Amino acid sequence: MSASRIGETTDAFGPDEPGPGSDDLLAALLDGMDAALCAFDADGVITHWNREAERILGWTAEEAVGRVGFAGWAARAADADEVQGRLMSAMHAPGRQVHEFALLRKDGGRVLVRTQSAGVRGAEGKPAGVYCAFSEVHAQIDLERAIALSEALFDDASWGVVLVDVDLRPTVVNAHAARALGVGRTALLGRPLGELVVQGVEELEGALQHVLAEGAPPAPAELWVTLRRAEAGGRGERRRCWRSGFLRLASPLAEEPVPLGVGWLFQDITEAKAAEQEAAQLRFRGNQLHRAGRAAAECEDPMEAALSYLDFALAGFADHALVDLTVGDHPARLVRAAATPSGAPGPCLPVTGGAGIPVPYPSGHPALQCLDRLGSVRASGGAQDWAVQRQWPKDTVHALCTVLRSRGRTLGVATFLRGPSRSAFERPDATYAENIAVRVAAAIDLAQVLKPA
Repeated sequence: MSASRIGETTDAFGPDEPGPGSDDLLAALLDGMDAALCAFDADGVITHWNREAERILGWTAEEAVGRVGFAGWAARAADADEVQGRLMSAMHAPGRQVHEFALLRKDGGRVLVRTQSAGVRGAEGKPAGVYCAFSEVHAQIDLERAIALSEALFDDASWGVVLVDVDLRPTVVNAHAARALGVGRTALLGRPLGELVVQGVEELEGALQHVLAEGAPPAPAELWVTLRRAEAGGRGERRRCWRSGFLRLASPLAEEPVPLGVGWLFQDITEAKAAEQEAAQLRFRGNQLHRAGRAAAECEDPMEAALSYLDFALAGFADHALVDLTVGDHPARLVRAAATPSGAPGPCLPVTGGAGIPVPYPSGHPALQCLDRLGSVRASGGAQDWAVQRQWPKDTVHALCTVLRSRGRTLGVATFLRGPSRSAFERPDATYAENIAVRVAAAIDLAQVLKPA
């Protein structure tokens, strides 16, 4: 195509300006390729040789173009005929042919290359030559491994893999990640992470932004998130812990690193973390009971020992504690015997000045239910006057009542209260409270024997 023709059909050059010649354009295209490329005419003479071919083998285009085949310079004499024959056979075969050859570098070293060759047709459709693209085998294998790794990660990896763009929106989600997030693989694409992550999205997005700006962190991070349950119509939630690793993705084609986004790999470790936390909690509570027993053994007054047990139990467990004791033959009547301050946290102290007046608990109160069942009762409420109606400090949100029994008799009820900053009491908490109640009841029983009311 002539320069004048290019000028007539494009806006790059005016009608009187010279354009690039077709030979110059072809040379620029060949030299800009990432793959090594050479071409042979119908007689096996090399007609083209680009810069990548020069980089791999060391021979310049001036040294290569015009030679007949590789014999005597780029291939050993014993291999040259076979190499040339297999390359030129592509001129008469359909499609592309793939071969591996050992070629010679200009410095005498050998390099194993993988070639893709195909025939070139002339104007009349007759075979006119062969073009051959080649690369070092180890580079090709590295590329194939990288592609295979990517496909494996995005199909059946046991880790969740999510690629996010620079706007922190997912672009690729593998099957494991989709299951962990509770959505389909395409449902999350292009959507903000906050649509699925109810709590913890700030920490997650902060980590992604840090990776974009500073690079990958030196170690995995453990992120706690709360996910919105898709199966509950967006109304349910579930809390998960993900061990996460991050990689900054940059374009390999740019001269300077251009961030493409972040690769986020994560694994759900919620069950392991929950077991770890439960074990740590059991160790702490066991130590507290041990310390409480040693402190109670030094108390001359059994009632003081009972309150000592409650003080040790409150650490990390509850904000307030109450002790209500039964009155005579009326087990449903409870009198306040000890309590922690209703405001700031403090020790559990005996209640004085009550004159034995029963606490005005309404019917159905958790403490009265506890007496009826002779077991623990848990309760939670969110209404503003919920705690006040039950004769508890106004900041109470969660309660746990457990019965005090000793020598086959019901002595009263111990109540543990939590504020809004704590979670609701669960079954392991009730078990711990019952262990405390056994010790408190024994001490109160001894106090009543020594100092009957």
